[in-house]
Amino acid sequence: MEAEENLVWKGRSSQIINFLPFVISLLIAAIFIALAFFSSPFIAIGALIPLAYAGWIWLNTRVKVFEFTTERLRIYEGVFNQEINEVELYRVKDTTTHKPFWIRFFGLSTLIIDTSDRSSPTVKIAAVRNGSEIREKLRAQVEILRDRKRVREVDFEGSGANDMGDIDDFDMA
Repeated sequence: MEAEENLVWKGRSSQIINFLPFVISLLIAAIFIALAFFSSPFIAIGALIPLAYAGWIWLNTRVKVFEFTTERLRIYEGVFNQEINEVELYRVKDTTTHKPFWIRFFGLSTLIIDTSDRSSPTVKIAAVRNGSEIREKLRAQVEILRDRKRVREVDFEGSGANDMGDIDDFDMA
């Protein structure tokens, strides 16, 4: 009998990742408005373009939702058409928490999840609160799921048949 799938964590990236594009968009809009003040007022309409861009990147970040359950990691994204990507948790190979200074200043961190899933080999959850705690919950849930399914992740490295060395490497004297 399969266990019921339960939500472990659900969240989204902070808008702080868009800080630089927001500032640049506001500066460009301010330039358009200043130019309109000194020349034609119709130039102020140009300020709508960087403001629309800032709104678009805000919306893209807002609608991208990450959740992981007891079985899988899901990523919901898309403004007009929602796309859902799923990765089975037992396919998670490695998790890393990055805490660059500028987002650590706000108490945030970035999770990078490497998987063996071909459609989503790397999942990046940027600028989330309690990133280390989320990483530990994810790691623990991956181990529980692997034990329950009796699955292990194995990486094979090397070039296959030539792992023992080339035939030219042996001295046949």
